[in-house]
Amino acid sequence: MSKGFTRLTATAALMPAANVDTDVIMPKQFLKGIDRAGLARGLFHDLRFDPQGEPDPSFVLNQPGMESCQILITGHNFGCGSSREHAVWGMLQYGIRAIVGTSFAGIFADNAANNGLLLITLEQDQYDRLSLHQEQKLGKLTIDLEAQTILAGDLVLPFAIDARRRRAIMLGLDRIAETLTEADAILSFEAAYHAASPWLVGA
Repeated sequence: MSKGFTRLTATAALMPAANVDTDVIMPKQFLKGIDRAGLARGLFHDLRFDPQGEPDPSFVLNQPGMESCQILITGHNFGCGSSREHAVWGMLQYGIRAIVGTSFAGIFADNAANNGLLLITLEQDQYDRLSLHQEQKLGKLTIDLEAQTILAGDLVLPFAIDARRRRAIMLGLDRIAETLTEADAILSFEAAYHAASPWLVGA
């Protein structure tokens, strides 16, 4: 789980292609390991590198100024295709903290929520204005989770986010850590349950 944040100011990369699937995000050859090692290199591998393994200068993440990119602005239906949690793990290993778009595939969105990768869904007109801002290379973006806004130069773009997901991102909680915040209540429930059901003790 990545460190939480309330306000993120960072370089953003514009990747407007629609229907970018998980095989593009994390190609299958990077799914062979039994741990998460090396997934940062796998991220967008076939786009980032040429057949000789050298960085492709035409790909947005390889362009000057993108070395510290932490935000992606993506096209419609980003993360479609097979269920591949490695895609989210690779994003986080690479340093991506947030993705902004108009829609995300359901399983990808669930994997992102489970691992602390922030997804922000904008209306099409908001997205168009933000994309234009990035095309003109007008500077970094700021995501303010407390105010639920994206700040981009003179643009102030409000966004909606589920309160539970917002809290988890701000505190840096994955699903397990989020559950453990209720540890006292869980233990109290278990104690009361076993007291009411003594035949289960030791089962």
